[in-house]
Amino acid sequence: MVRILVADDDRVVADVVRRYLERDGMNVTVVDTGAKALSCIDDGDVDLAILDVMMPDGDGISVCENVRRGVHGDLPIIMLTALGDEDDRVAGLESGADDYVAKPFSPRELSLRVQSVLRRASSTRVTPDADHLTDGGIRADPAACAVIVDGRSVSTTKREFDLLVFFLGNRDAVFTREELLDQVWGWSFGDISTVTVHVKRLRAKLGAAARIETVWGRGYRWNTATPDGRTPR
Repeated sequence: MVRILVADDDRVVADVVRRYLERDGMNVTVVDTGAKALSCIDDGDVDLAILDVMMPDGDGISVCENVRRGVHGDLPIIMLTALGDEDDRVAGLESGADDYVAKPFSPRELSLRVQSVLRRASSTRVTPDADHLTDGGIRADPAACAVIVDGRSVSTTKREFDLLVFFLGNRDAVFTREELLDQVWGWSFGDISTVTVHVKRLRAKLGAAARIETVWGRGYRWNTATPDGRTPR
């Protein structure tokens, strides 16, 4: 049975979410602080966490950042944010959340998002027949989910790694953000700003070796023609 952690200090919201997820056959644990959420995740008995941004004793964003740095760094995470609060939404995505849902939300929609994120987390989206993908000083190893840049190991989340492998396997082709959502992570719905955030994070981690180019009005591509190994913008 899938194990879901719901961390929200609003008891009404948490109870509604719990009932809907349990109705869909999931085992749900509810906590009301960030510290309790981290404790549950550290125990290793969670398949996906739903974190409210605003909680006492450790907000959802700091919890997400801590998880991404720890041994359970690949844990799927959905962030709950206030309706229309773009700063919270972007901060949640930048902290490493896989998806976000704005309050007030439909519990049924949240349940569908949970199932979608779990499917994406269990799938492996790598370029066929690519034992190692290299370009300049970058080497990606899909089998080990490892990234080497100029001889040094670079830590990436699963979503960032999948994006890098996709770009390296489809060099010089332009993809819209909607296409990247669909082809990299299998998202049939979702906020396309998550692509922008993951591109930004991947560029920062790869540094000067990155060749992710913004094609204005169209999307992104991995530009192999970029001189001097500089990151195009």
